[in-house]
Amino acid sequence: MLFRSGGCMDTRPIGVFDSGLGGLTAVRELRRLLPSENIIYFGDTSRVPYGGRSAEILLKYARQDVRFLRTFDIKAILVACGTVSTTALPQLRKESDIPILGVVEPACRRAAAVTRNKRVGLIATAASVRSGAYQRILQELDPDVAVTARACPLFVPLVENGRFRRGDPVIETVAREYLEPLRQEGLDTLILGCTHYPLLTDIIGDIMGPGVTLINASEEGAWELKRTLRSMDLLAPEKQTGQATLCASDQPEDFGALASYFLRETLSHPVRPVDIDRY
Repeated sequence: MLFRSGGCMDTRPIGVFDSGLGGLTAVRELRRLLPSENIIYFGDTSRVPYGGRSAEILLKYARQDVRFLRTFDIKAILVACGTVSTTALPQLRKESDIPILGVVEPACRRAAAVTRNKRVGLIATAASVRSGAYQRILQELDPDVAVTARACPLFVPLVENGRFRRGDPVIETVAREYLEPLRQEGLDTLILGCTHYPLLTDIIGDIMGPGVTLINASEEGAWELKRTLRSMDLLAPEKQTGQATLCASDQPEDFGALASYFLRETLSHPVRPVDIDRY
C-alpha cells in the first residue's frame, strides 16, 4: 500500500462477477464513479443464466467465481448479480476476509427512499423472487411498503443474445407481457433487480410510463462499493488511470463483441477465457 495524509491508497483491483454480460452494467457505473480503480470482471457465460438454479448450485458457482477472482489479489468484490446477492451473499461474506458487497440492499434502500405512494414493484430472476430477499429488506426498511414482485425469466437470455434494443419486436413483446400486470398495480417505483435489466431501461420505461421511477440495482451497488472503499481507506490514488480486465468462461469473442456496448467504451484487450471448473 501507498500511504497519504489522512489514510492510505490501495492499488489492488476490485473484483466483479455475474452469470454473463449483465454485471457489466455495474462495471460501467464503477468506471464512471471510480475511474482510478482497476477492475477484474468475470462473466460465467458457460453457465448463464443463474436465475433458474437451486440455492445449493448457486452457492457452488459463486464460490468458484470468488476463488477465481481471488487469484488476482483483489481488495473487494461486488457481486453484480441479483440472483447470487439474494441467495449466497451471506455465506460468501462469512467465508471472506475482504469486503463482499451485493446489489440488493442498496437498491432496496433507494427504492424505499424515493417511493411516494409506498407501492414498489420488483422485476428479477425466478430465484431472486423466490428467495424473498428484496421483499424482506424492503419490509424491514419500511413496513408500510407494499411490494409486487414478478419473475422475468426470458429477459436474461434475450439480453445475452443481443435482443435489448428499442424497436426489437421480440424483447418488446416479452417485456409488455411481463410488465403490463405491474403497470396496473399503480406502482410509482420499480426495482430492476437483475443487473442485465438496465440494458432494457428504455423499453421498460416506455411500458411503465413517466410516473414510475426505475431503480438500477447495478448503479446502487456501485455507489455502495464506492462508499465502502472510502470508509475503509481502500481507494486507489486519484492520479492512477484504472483499467478493466474482462474474463469469461465460454465464447469470449462473442462476449467481447457485446461487452463494448454494455460498457459504452472500446475494449483495450481481448476477453480472457477461463476454465471455471478449475476453481
